[in-house]
Amino acid sequence: MSTKLQLVKPIIQAPMAGITTPSFVAACSEAGTLGSIGAGYLNGVETLEFIRAVKELTDKPFSVNLFIQEEPRIDINILQEARGALQPIYEELGIPDTQRVVSTEVFEGQVQAILDEGVKIVSFTFGLPSAEVISRLKNNDVYLIGTATTVEEAVAVQQAGLDAVVVQGSEAGGHRGSFTESIELISTAELVADAKEKLTIPVIAAGGIMTKDHVEQMFSLGADYIQIGTALLTAHECDASDTHKQAIINSEQQSTTLTKAFTGKYARGLKNKFTEQLQNATVAPYPIQHYLTLQIRKESAIQNKPEYLSLWMGENSYLAKKASVQEIIDSLF
Repeated sequence: MSTKLQLVKPIIQAPMAGITTPSFVAACSEAGTLGSIGAGYLNGVETLEFIRAVKELTDKPFSVNLFIQEEPRIDINILQEARGALQPIYEELGIPDTQRVVSTEVFEGQVQAILDEGVKIVSFTFGLPSAEVISRLKNNDVYLIGTATTVEEAVAVQQAGLDAVVVQGSEAGGHRGSFTESIELISTAELVADAKEKLTIPVIAAGGIMTKDHVEQMFSLGADYIQIGTALLTAHECDASDTHKQAIINSEQQSTTLTKAFTGKYARGLKNKFTEQLQNATVAPYPIQHYLTLQIRKESAIQNKPEYLSLWMGENSYLAKKASVQEIIDSLF
């Protein structure tokens, strides 16, 4: 039994905003791991409703993951260039140019939902919350987890007073949780080993972990917990689209790429026509690029055009299997 997080297995389901559903999170918690609500694209009310839906399905521990929202600096020239690069795809899909470019302020509402519902584990991506938010959550006995892609970021997480840190290696699928200027690509194994030398808080290994051997390697390097994303995307209980699941199952070695083209932040997914076409194009900062491409992704799903979808997956996606959450977890630990 993992004492700090009260888990049967020392495994955490990666939050995967936009893909996780209440039933999937609950299934992961019921399997003895820490289910995680990816609340990055939800507002306060939606976060509250999601938490309540999970509570109806499980009495096991689960966490909520929040994105640290930054106010984008809008350069009108970059915005116009970014829109121009996407224009041929808008036209091909028959959708209007996106107008909405600024995210609403939702973070405070999400924090309040967490406090109102008594959630006891919260993780953060893309940065650190303010000292005031950390204090409010800690005063309510909330266990706080940061995300880092370098040892420098991991040290910052510890110095901010958080309780644990996810160290996300370069193999990880989906968004990189970077919050410094560094775009250093460090393997999960190297990052875990280096972080364990510098930190006293628990280290959670994330990135490319798909097999029992991968899990054992991370624990041998000193990881306290393992975070799993891509391996669970093909679970029966996961509501990722059939297109996404099949793309993972059919993927081969070295078929992923890091791209900013979908959201303005680096994320790892399947190479496709969109990532190739936008490889050298101007990209607006996050979250503006996210809104510029949102309708493209929605319409591509409707029209069954995977070449324009953000098919997030880690470097070792080719090792994924179709199975239940419980079967996948049991095969790892």
